[in-house]
Amino acid sequence: MPEMPEVEGLAQFLRERAVGRAITGVEVGAISALKTFSPAPTELAGATVTDVVRHGKWLDLATGGEAAGDPHLVFHLAKAGWLRWYDAVPTSMLRPGKSPIALRVRLDDGAGFDLTEAGTRKRLAVHIVERPEDVPAIATLGVEPAALTLEALQELLAAKNQQVKGLLRAQSVIAGIGNAYSDEILHAARTSPFALTKTFDEQDAARLLTAIHEVLASAVEQAAGRPAAELKDSKRRSMKVHGRTGAACPVCGDTVREVSFADSSLQYCPTCQTEGKILADRRMSKLLR
Repeated sequence: MPEMPEVEGLAQFLRERAVGRAITGVEVGAISALKTFSPAPTELAGATVTDVVRHGKWLDLATGGEAAGDPHLVFHLAKAGWLRWYDAVPTSMLRPGKSPIALRVRLDDGAGFDLTEAGTRKRLAVHIVERPEDVPAIATLGVEPAALTLEALQELLAAKNQQVKGLLRAQSVIAGIGNAYSDEILHAARTSPFALTKTFDEQDAARLLTAIHEVLASAVEQAAGRPAAELKDSKRRSMKVHGRTGAACPVCGDTVREVSFADSSLQYCPTCQTEGKILADRRMSKLLR
C-alpha cells in the first residue's frame, strides 16, 4: 500500500504537471471505486487544478480555493491501487469493467492519469466533494508525523495500552504510516512490534520519535522528484526489514523474520528488536519462551 512518503511523492509529481491545467474529462472505469454521487464526475470538466495536497495517505486535487462549490477530487489508492501518468492520454474511451482502470482524468494539454487497481479485492476509493473534510476518513485523521512532538507522542502512547505496531498504523492517531514504514520505524527504534505502549518510558518514546522522523524524512527525500512509475520500486529497494523475510539484517546480519496474519504480515530483526527471541507466527503473538 502506498504510504505517506510515496503519496507525498505522487502529490509533488502531480503538482508539477497538473496545477494550472483544466480538466477536460473524467471517465469512470469501476463504479465501485466512486464513493460519492454529487458532485458528479462530469462536473469536474472545465475546472482548473489549483493544487494537489496530501492528507495522510489520501491525495486531493483541488480545483479552487476556499470558495464553496469548487470540487475536490480526493482518492485513496488502498492496498493494490496506483496512479499511471500519461504525457498523452489514450484517445479511446474507457469501457467499464474491462480493465484494471478505475478512473481516468484528462487534462487540456493532452496529458492525464489513470487510477488503477490490481486484484479482485477492490478497495480504491474516489470521492468528489466540496471540501476534503467531507470525507470521513480525512476528517478523523490524526497528527502528521512531522508535527509529532515528544510530549504528544508520550500522550498517545499512554492513552491506551496496545501493541506499538498498531498505534503507528492507526490513521486516527498518526496519519500516513502503514504496514511497511511501521516495520522500518520499529527496526530503527530497536523496538519489538508487540511492545505495549504503556511500558514506554521517556527514553523509549524519544527513540521511537527519532525513528519516526528520520525514517519518514529519508523516504520522502528519496521519493521527491521521482516519476510515479518509479516510486514503488524505489520504496522496495529502501526497505531494511519490511518485505525482506529470510534476508540478512543490514544492521546486525541476523535473519529477518516474519509474523503472518490473515491478510498481512510484518517483518522484524530478532537481534535488533526482540533481544534475539523469535515471535510466534500467529495473531496476537507472544514471545516464545
